[in-house]
Amino acid sequence: MRPLTNTPTRYSWATILLHWLIALIFIGQLVLGFVMVRIESQRAAFELIQLHKSFGFLLLGLIILRIAWRLGNKAPPLPPSVGPLERRTAPLAHLALYAFQLALPLSGWALVSVSTLEIPSMPFNLFVMPNLPLIESDAAESFWASAHWYLAYAGAALVALHVAAALRHHFLLRDQVLTRMITPSSAGE
Repeated sequence: MRPLTNTPTRYSWATILLHWLIALIFIGQLVLGFVMVRIESQRAAFELIQLHKSFGFLLLGLIILRIAWRLGNKAPPLPPSVGPLERRTAPLAHLALYAFQLALPLSGWALVSVSTLEIPSMPFNLFVMPNLPLIESDAAESFWASAHWYLAYAGAALVALHVAAALRHHFLLRDQVLTRMITPSSAGE
């Protein structure tokens, strides 16, 4: 029996599922964003942009859920092998990841909201997502396009740092930091 909440030594299956689902979508969004602006077919580009927006809204909802879940479920403490500098910087790195994962889809939503093209966003063709109450203009569109682009690359760098840190813990330090995000806690822990 796997508990729904984190234990003092491991993350719960719910935490692990949210973590890896968000990671998969976030990385997929980076790849999709890179491809959709380089494709020559306007029709294919349009379809990829709509898919990118759909997954962006899904990512926004999941990261809000993840943050709420995190606030209600204390993370297991870092193992004793983790030094004092890393103990201070790890929470800041996680906070930065959450901030970028919120800011990136919000900047994309702002971008489509201010676009003078007025193309509706229809997540997975299920409903029309209302625009944010922002004024449409070419200048605003340019600003939000740049913000979205810079946030994407900064977010990619932060994710790469996060992955490198996890791999360092697993292969160099040989501690349980990565393992506990793969194997859920059990009722006896």
